[in-house]
Amino acid sequence: MIVRGSRKLKELYHKLGPGDIFIGMLASKQLKQSMLIDLLERGVHCFPSPLSQVVNSSKVMQALVFRDLMLPHTQAITRRVEMFEAINLYNRHAIGPVVTKENHMHCGYGIRRWETVESLYSHMALLESSYPFVLQPFLENFTDVRIIIIGNYVEAYSRHNPHNFRMNISSGGTSSSYVLDKNKEEFCRSIMDRGKFPFAHIDLHILESGECFLSEIALNGGIKGAVISRKELDEKKQDVLERLAEAINED
Repeated sequence: MIVRGSRKLKELYHKLGPGDIFIGMLASKQLKQSMLIDLLERGVHCFPSPLSQVVNSSKVMQALVFRDLMLPHTQAITRRVEMFEAINLYNRHAIGPVVTKENHMHCGYGIRRWETVESLYSHMALLESSYPFVLQPFLENFTDVRIIIIGNYVEAYSRHNPHNFRMNISSGGTSSSYVLDKNKEEFCRSIMDRGKFPFAHIDLHILESGECFLSEIALNGGIKGAVISRKELDEKKQDVLERLAEAINED
């Protein structure tokens, strides 16, 4: 049996078993992880993959899974003791300004700059509810690039905002076409492989030295600045998922 969409999944949820297939994104934020684990344990194939769906919805999970591919010293901070340990780490490496990313905020709204890791800790001491979050060194000079990869389709564009360190176009940034070389495309595809993403919107930090680091990854994202239309994008994504499901049926 192939089930498409969250509404149909809810209707047939308890009838699914080994070999059945679910195509779609789980809509329930509160139950998503639990439902995906349950479906996996029952032998149900999910596309996009359960790992990609969980990683997609949590910036903190991204920092945990992709830490070695992100800016050095990126930390997933889930509790006070980890914040305290990060103070020692950042001060030991003489890291000044830092950036935090709120777990479920998008479009740059959850990104905040702090002058020092100590000032961040002083603020967090009074706001226990702000955990978890992502902690990173603040980057002064870099190129922000958004890459869209769906099968053989690859599109990249840079984003720039001279008035705001948040480069998101929704935050006032502008875009221009970016030529993605082979090494950077391979880097992006390695990120997708690690997170089992069938397609992705990937944001990279590219330094003046040419080094590149993952900023964020998503199954769906804004396409302001992209050439591809939303309709064409969604059709390509659905085609990828259908082909993945067909491959399972053929086995």
